Amino acid sequence: MDTISLGRAGVKVSRLCLGTMNFGPETDETTSFAIMDRALELGINFFDTANVYGWKRGEGITEQIVGRWLAQGGGRREKIVLATKVYGLMGDGPNDRRLSAYHVVRACDDSLRRLKTDRIDLYQMHHVDRETPWEEIWQAMEILVAQGKVTYIGTSNFAGWQIAQAQETAAARHFLGLVSEQSLYNLTERAIELEVIPACRSYGLGLIPWSPLAGGMLAGGLETAKGGRRISEMTRKRTEKHRARLDPYEALCREIGHDPADVALAWLLRNPDVTAPIIGPRTMEQLEGSLRALEIKLPDEIVKRLDEIWPGPGGEAPEAYAW
Repeated sequence: MDTISLGRAGVKVSRLCLGTMNFGPETDETTSFAIMDRALELGINFFDTANVYGWKRGEGITEQIVGRWLAQGGGRREKIVLATKVYGLMGDGPNDRRLSAYHVVRACDDSLRRLKTDRIDLYQMHHVDRETPWEEIWQAMEILVAQGKVTYIGTSNFAGWQIAQAQETAAARHFLGLVSEQSLYNLTERAIELEVIPACRSYGLGLIPWSPLAGGMLAGGLETAKGGRRISEMTRKRTEKHRARLDPYEALCREIGHDPADVALAWLLRNPDVTAPIIGPRTMEQLEGSLRALEIKLPDEIVKRLDEIWPGPGGEAPEAYAW
């Protein structure tokens, strides 16, 4: 497994990031432990979670599963770059969400307790908070870094201008600021090519795409739907919506002899701005299958055909819509 710098930071992460969102709701603890152990064996050292995963308010079920896995020892904690997130609703009170200094500091301590560790390697803001000034957010993050509880800071689901605002404020405080952005990015969702990706490139942020397979739609969505295999209602609806594009996409994948899921991941990995797509396996088979994408080199003519099937926004702003 190759590694790459996380943006301009010195830390190295694997080219695939293990997403843990399914641990708990979809995948039992025993299987989750086995998947994490196998990920390490395969060279995946970048693990991503969030305090809201598990979807039972305030419980942090997925973080607890990851914490119990880490507590087994065997060098597990020292072998991974551990990322989690803050922002989501974690209680019934008015200060149990968002990015106020009050909530960020408490949420960090709660995540550390659930994860059974003394530090979070990458602490990510799960969403922009339009109600809290950047001076307050950065003051809280600086304290956590100074205390050794957090090493690096990242964002998720931010717009390009919000990344710029965050970084300029951090620079004025002589603080490193952000090292990564985690965005929705796949063949079907390419809006971040307009401004988010250029902002990441300009400020030296690593790009961590989430939902690289569009919720499974790009993993052979048509065949999955036809075969009656387990598929979420949301994915089923999206599959029907995009059927006219999925038909030629899956036909192209058959033509070049690769599974649709592998082609979708390989397309992301081909982009020099992408650090590590997040894979969210429910099973061991899905985990190991993801590694096939690392061996695929898509030629320019195939990428052009993919662009014809799944057109992006036309490039980067403003040239995408202006002279």
